[in-house]
Amino acid sequence: MRIIDAHSHLWLRQDTTVDGKRIYPLPNGRSMFMGEEKQMLPPFLIDGVNSAEVFISNMDYAQVSAAVVVQEVIDGNQNNYLQEVQERFPDRFFCCGMIDFKEEQTEELLTNQVDTLAERGFKGIAIPGHRLRTALTSPAMMAMFKQMEKRDIVLSMCLADDARQIGEMREVIAECPRLRVAIGHFGMPTGTYWLEQVKLALAPEVSIESGGITWLYNSEFWPFPSAVRAIRQAADTVGMEKLMWGSDYPRTITAITYRMSYNFFLLSNEFSQKEKESFLLENARKFYRLNNLVDLPYIKNMSED
Repeated sequence: MRIIDAHSHLWLRQDTTVDGKRIYPLPNGRSMFMGEEKQMLPPFLIDGVNSAEVFISNMDYAQVSAAVVVQEVIDGNQNNYLQEVQERFPDRFFCCGMIDFKEEQTEELLTNQVDTLAERGFKGIAIPGHRLRTALTSPAMMAMFKQMEKRDIVLSMCLADDARQIGEMREVIAECPRLRVAIGHFGMPTGTYWLEQVKLALAPEVSIESGGITWLYNSEFWPFPSAVRAIRQAADTVGMEKLMWGSDYPRTITAITYRMSYNFFLLSNEFSQKEKESFLLENARKFYRLNNLVDLPYIKNMSED
């Protein structure tokens, strides 16, 4: 079976400031993360570079045909690098650009950024809504969403786990009914309002992707039974056809392998073969319009001989 990863990250250098605190690389895959040293990457990535080439090697090994690359403010703006990645590997990656949110926002500033990103070849824009202080329904933000709808640009949106922002997102969806929206991190299933986020996918153009779900249930470790239950509950709520697998590579593979980030679901007895194909491939293929997927053979490990 071919597989699509609907939530991943790439960067050349993770170097930025969030809430006045620095985030920058350290040796051996570590980062200084807002005052605390963290293992941000697997320890063999000693230079702190999270490159497309290394990811493709992981994808080939795990038989993942394509990946959606989103962005987060904690990694710094990677538009220049991701434009290059999209141009070099068009059949392997769907890269999202990122808007530069400044203190003062205007409709013109945000809509112009949408146009610029579209002209640079980005077919999606990632917005870490949970890190925004402005309302999603402000005039400037709403103008931005409408411009994305007009340009047919996918919105990859992570939401805060609160009723206010979920309510704002409902308004955005109602105002922009043709805007394709992917809600990230599976609606944060360890939070209070996660099913309300999932229910946003009752709208025709909205889907839910599971990026980071193994991180949320990291204390259980593989095979993540609570993650399996969350996927089942979400499928029963909005339909399996509205759900997509995402890994949150590379942060999640500091604890597990890339293949383990989906095979807890693939090997589960809780889902039919059709549901597995839907979650791991078909839903993302249709949502992101990925039609030139590569076929990857299974290569045995040395331990299997």
